Amino acid sequence: MTELAYEDFTPGRVFDLGTTVVDRDEMLAFSRRFDPQPFHVDEEAGAASIFGRLAASGWFTAALWMRAYADGVLARATSVGSPGGDEIRWPAPVFAGDELRATMEVLEARRSRSRPGLGLVRLRALLHRGDELVYSSTFTGMFGTRDAQ
Repeated sequence: MTELAYEDFTPGRVFDLGTTVVDRDEMLAFSRRFDPQPFHVDEEAGAASIFGRLAASGWFTAALWMRAYADGVLARATSVGSPGGDEIRWPAPVFAGDELRATMEVLEARRSRSRPGLGLVRLRALLHRGDELVYSSTFTGMFGTRDAQ
């Protein structure tokens, strides 16, 4: 059921997307398939790296946030996709067993000039381990308006 439309994405609103615990097997499977750098797939290489132990791929970390966003917002919204973003950061490494809290902040919102039933919403994605930021990105989400439904 659609609960969230463009009008619900007001600047300053923060969505709590819940927590997830980093599963070691999922982390390794992802890295082996998509980002097989030694410090992501080999315990010894991870220990010898700047991370001091096996670290999650940043792309895996981004995927964890995306899953929280899909479950917490997109599954109940008038989302019609995203044209992209312009920032992604991994300021701290993520490790197996970490508990991460996902949030999303609405930065800006405007109606499309060429498609009146569409709103463009600039969003900031955040993942924290306790008080420490481990992932952030900014991107634009596209959401249908209530008057277009």
